[in-house]
Amino acid sequence: MAIELMCRKIGMTQLFSETGECIPVTVLDAAPNRVVQKKTEKRDGYSALQLGFGARRPSRTSKAARGHCEKAGVAPQRYLHESRVGADEAGRYEAGQEINVGIFSQGERIDVIGTSKGRGTAGVVKRHHFSIKRKTHGTHEFFRHGGSIGAGSYPGHVLKGLGMPGRMGAERVTTLNVEVVRVDSEKGLLFVRGGVPGHNNALVRIRSSVRAER
Repeated sequence: MAIELMCRKIGMTQLFSETGECIPVTVLDAAPNRVVQKKTEKRDGYSALQLGFGARRPSRTSKAARGHCEKAGVAPQRYLHESRVGADEAGRYEAGQEINVGIFSQGERIDVIGTSKGRGTAGVVKRHHFSIKRKTHGTHEFFRHGGSIGAGSYPGHVLKGLGMPGRMGAERVTTLNVEVVRVDSEKGLLFVRGGVPGHNNALVRIRSSVRAER
């Protein structure tokens, strides 16, 4: 269990290492998250930190949400998310405290959690990477269609889990074991190797990699 810091995906670019290697990176706007609520095992049955990210105009915030943030002494937050943490780690923070990108370091491995881009309704070639049929021996008009979806006799129904056309994307995706290439604490930026889920300006959450703990 680790703190999941909320960030905004800015986009992709490239950096050059000291050896001249060109590294594709995704730039994340890791502005400080504010602790809006602290939960304890004694009072709530588990320990967690509710973090807030992004400013929101009070006029666009409900009265209940304004009161919830004011109780912690913070301005209305656009996004709220709860991170399950251990009692020892939760004890280091208090309501209203800021958590910035400094909790991560260069070379560290992290997990990035986000919502993938929505692709709408897609066929089996794009959605499940089926092979395109041969354009010979009488095949026509069905080059990108799926093949048989089940036997005609036994079991006599469509097999469960069979790849078929349907909605693609717009679902939660976790990219594991991503390397932190650079941390800019002054500007609140985090540079991670490769791509991460979501479109530009999308909300993503980052945490210490669960694989690195094994």
